[in-house]
Amino acid sequence: MHRPVLAWALYDWANSAFATTVMAGFFPVFYSAISGDLSIQDAQFWFNVALFGASLLVAIAAPILGAIADRGGSRKRFLALFAMIGILMTAGLVWVHAGQWPLGLALFALGTVGFSGANVFYDSMLPDVSSARDFDLVSAFGYALGYVGGGLLFAVNVLMVKNPEWFGLSDPGEAVRVSFLSVAVWWALFTVPLLRFVKETPTQDPAPPARAIREGWRQLRRTLSEIRKLRAILLFLVAYWIYIDGVNTVIKTAVFFGDRVLGLDQSALIAALLVTQFVAFPAALLFGWLGQRIGARPAILIGLAVYFLAIVYAWRFLRTAEDFLILAIAIGLVQGGVQSLSRSLYARLIPVDKSAEFFGFFNMVGKFATILGPLLIALTPLVVPGAGPRDSILSLSLLFLIGGFLLWRVKPEVVPGGSNGRA
Repeated sequence: MHRPVLAWALYDWANSAFATTVMAGFFPVFYSAISGDLSIQDAQFWFNVALFGASLLVAIAAPILGAIADRGGSRKRFLALFAMIGILMTAGLVWVHAGQWPLGLALFALGTVGFSGANVFYDSMLPDVSSARDFDLVSAFGYALGYVGGGLLFAVNVLMVKNPEWFGLSDPGEAVRVSFLSVAVWWALFTVPLLRFVKETPTQDPAPPARAIREGWRQLRRTLSEIRKLRAILLFLVAYWIYIDGVNTVIKTAVFFGDRVLGLDQSALIAALLVTQFVAFPAALLFGWLGQRIGARPAILIGLAVYFLAIVYAWRFLRTAEDFLILAIAIGLVQGGVQSLSRSLYARLIPVDKSAEFFGFFNMVGKFATILGPLLIALTPLVVPGAGPRDSILSLSLLFLIGGFLLWRVKPEVVPGGSNGRA
């Protein structure tokens, strides 16, 4: 394993702590505690407003920033800037107390902007550390390390909350705050290898900041026109938007489904979340190998088929905590593979000299995902006679069917200027 590859992948190890401990694990519970003066409806409304605002900001800014970074040869500096924003905002959550929910939401939203914005430039540096032949394995290695790193710190943080006295803490509330600080330190520490050892591919005639902004805007307009002409890239982005919406919806609604619809114990849900993290580690590596053997696109289609079967299983057979654990294992087996191979397949499709800009669009599509799935779940009981909350989950199968069909129609070999390699 070359040092630049390991250094690059360690950033996934670094920032995944934010995704597990903060986004998926503790902040929703922390926000509920500090917003006790709000009604449930108002608390939910402002939480969703914060998430939407952060996602919209990154979605709009990502391709613009990517174009500027490409012209200025400054992708690593942009990554460092956004990572620092996320790290500082996460650390700031330590000093938020009851009643200060607007401050808590603002810090969480800005932390999400830092997390998502840095990922634009992190993803775009895949061609800097790997040849096209190894895109699948290297991308999968990054996701695999992310699952282990995020899962390890999350496991420690769960122990801190469950047994605060083991760590010299007074109560679970203090443990949650210390957990936020641990994420900030973890994120900062493991970002250093990328900043030190990963070298950007030199930009021809790099522009100073002011000219990079002007030329970045012009390049962005050209790229928008170019994407419309490159059918394979456009078709892939549409397919990715649809199926990754299903992936994200499963991630973000699984705990709610287990809690509210099935009435499962919260400890069982946390255990399932941890299992997903650690199962996904070897599975992501396996999918990277599979992508090299049969191509990234067929391997993604296999993952989408498993998602489809998992949705049917959740709708028809899911009853107990043991059933939920089986579902978590199934999702863990394909979640990282679908995500990592989507990234590596896209890296093959795009022009190498515009990777940050094109990955800005890739991340923009990702930020606008998790729209269709929640809408389908909400509307199914209203438009389908006799359908209930459990039946709504079946509607997600449409996203995997339609997204898979469109992906099957993508023909990577016809893309001019792409990285080639097995797709």
